[in-house]
Amino acid sequence: MPYEKRVDIQDALFLVGPTASGKTAVGICLAEELRAEIVSLDSMAVYKGMDIGTAKPTAAERSRVRHHLIDMVEPWEDYSLARYLDDVQRALTDIRSRQQRALFVGGTPLYLKALLRGMFEGPGADWEFREQLRAWANAHGPESLHARLISVDPDAARKIHPHDLRRIIRALEVYEKTGQPLSHWQRQFDHPSEVAKGRVLVLDWPRDSLYERINRRVNQMFAEGLVEEVKSLLGRGRPFSHTARQALGYREVLEYLEGKHSYEETVELVKTRTRQFAKRQLTWFRHLEECRFVPVSEPFRPEEVAKRILREYWSAFSPE
Repeated sequence: MPYEKRVDIQDALFLVGPTASGKTAVGICLAEELRAEIVSLDSMAVYKGMDIGTAKPTAAERSRVRHHLIDMVEPWEDYSLARYLDDVQRALTDIRSRQQRALFVGGTPLYLKALLRGMFEGPGADWEFREQLRAWANAHGPESLHARLISVDPDAARKIHPHDLRRIIRALEVYEKTGQPLSHWQRQFDHPSEVAKGRVLVLDWPRDSLYERINRRVNQMFAEGLVEEVKSLLGRGRPFSHTARQALGYREVLEYLEGKHSYEETVELVKTRTRQFAKRQLTWFRHLEECRFVPVSEPFRPEEVAKRILREYWSAFSPE
């Protein structure tokens, strides 16, 4: 298929789950048992210095198991899904050169779907065409371009806000360059991965317990110095990139430092948005047929959860 990007995941395993579900602790225990190396499946752990809010594995945890795709770029840089897939392929080549297995651990649903099913990379940018569309939008409003998108790709138009000019232009560009609507290309990646059957596990908490864990984690993040970490990063003289600024916790602290919320309001806002994000993560995972759910509850003992996974779900992948 043209414009397709895929990663070879034939021997990889996946442990995912919503934020604060204990993925890191269980993943390290699993990696030790499987003699595997961990590949981060977290779109924000790639940023250097953004440690507290992303709950990165600690130095002690990373000393137990080799980790990949953490601390890749500076907070003022943007980082894309396509770049992530390229970095994953390089990491997998490195891991396999040591005859090791890769264990993906994280909770970014879009990255997981792209790993399992591939992604539509699309034709390269046509800057002249894009400038023509931007000029039209400036003269007639972005809604006029959205109306044009409705006429050629109603499925994509339904998913794109009439004021989201960047995505509208990209969808029109894909149609112009390929002769097929963007939604046509994206549907090619809706089929479950046969390779990943039985390899993708989701830590599944009762909703109330998960929300309690999220609230405790947010309190801990602020106690550990999340605000001071953001101030330190801003002190380097470069603003957060659009992508990095969207990270949960950082976005809210930046708003706090800009005077938009009080400290107490900021803490509660991070809790609320994190719970909402966890709900969206679970919705994504439930719509991916490759995922199998592993019930977990308090008291939470990562070593015991890992042993249960190896016994009940992954016995076929355990080393002899």
